[in-house]
Amino acid sequence: MEDEQWERLSSALEYVPMSAGPGGLADRVNAARAALGPNARLLHYLSVPPTAALAVMGTIREAGLVEDSRVVMEKPFGTDLDSAVILNDHLHETFRESQIFRIDHFLGKEAAQNILAFRFANGLFEPIWNRNFIDHIQIDIPETLGLGLRAGFYESTGAFKDMVVTHLLQVLAFVAMEPPTALEPRAISEEKNKVFRSMLPIDPANVVRGQFAGYLDESGVAADSDTETFIALRCELDNWRWAGVPFFLRTGKRMAEGARIISIAFKEAPRTMFPANSGVGSAGPDHLTFDLADASKVSLSFYGKRPGPGMKLEKLSMQFSTQDTNRARDVLEAYERLILDAMRGDHTLFTTSEGIESLWARSADLLADPPPVKPYAVGTWGPNAIHQLIAPHAWRLPFERVWRESR
Repeated sequence: MEDEQWERLSSALEYVPMSAGPGGLADRVNAARAALGPNARLLHYLSVPPTAALAVMGTIREAGLVEDSRVVMEKPFGTDLDSAVILNDHLHETFRESQIFRIDHFLGKEAAQNILAFRFANGLFEPIWNRNFIDHIQIDIPETLGLGLRAGFYESTGAFKDMVVTHLLQVLAFVAMEPPTALEPRAISEEKNKVFRSMLPIDPANVVRGQFAGYLDESGVAADSDTETFIALRCELDNWRWAGVPFFLRTGKRMAEGARIISIAFKEAPRTMFPANSGVGSAGPDHLTFDLADASKVSLSFYGKRPGPGMKLEKLSMQFSTQDTNRARDVLEAYERLILDAMRGDHTLFTTSEGIESLWARSADLLADPPPVKPYAVGTWGPNAIHQLIAPHAWRLPFERVWRESR
């Protein structure tokens, strides 16, 4: 944000202490609405824990600031099924579901939305987007960041509640959903919810939890804490499109690199026609990779013939980046896009109460009986057990080949 922009924004900010009560809040808000004009609308942004959210909603209700308003809810949306149901019930005592926007900044990224365009606007890929052609899918979001001052908060959540339910599984729904009847919020939300309903319960035996070395020394962390700072898991969908296709998810703190990728591994073709030393299959299956970072990259890898005599094959790739186009400046930052959508009343990129409750229901076995955490060194890719989890496949990260830079 430029200094001039910040000056304009900061000059419009007002602080109302809790001690002012609902009346004090109502007076300030109504004065601001009068200054803005009769068409001003209210958007409440709640970046608070679920327990505090209930008190904030009560204040908003008592201040008379509910009608014709919208509320944006930051994660976590509960910590299990029971707490999510209670939170949603309390939300619905104050707001209608159409007024509620549960925000996930991952889905606000240009690359995440590009999945919908890529799948449903191209006749080349939609026919093969199923169990007959796809071998497995990886959603991998490692982070180099630590906890900073959030260790106390993180103790009550861990990587699964903080990242998997609210981020990775939401991305999975975009990858796995059936074609909606229209690119409009209700139709897209319904297809995402169908994905969540078809998800098999997460089996603790298919989960690896980790804790980076030094976590127990963080301020606010219990000396015997079993909170995971890393998690990798396998999940499956029980429907006709995806039955038998494993989805591998991984995320964690203090890892080797920060990345956000979705990798679609296609089934390998028969190799019988190629000589044993041709190189076919030596670099693994063909992959379609979406990079959810700000550059919004897509790559399709495939085998091609190496120039020269004989039949020697090597892995090649076609790549695209939003930064290569003349519309790169039009890309909105994720929160910019989502807050704009909330102002417009567009629920396309937000989750519903049904969706979040479905995910907590399928997480019940894991929450009730989580496997013990395994240590991992800072700057690595997690505990060694992740390789047994994904076998006979292999993790795409770290990449063997780097993305090509724009020229």
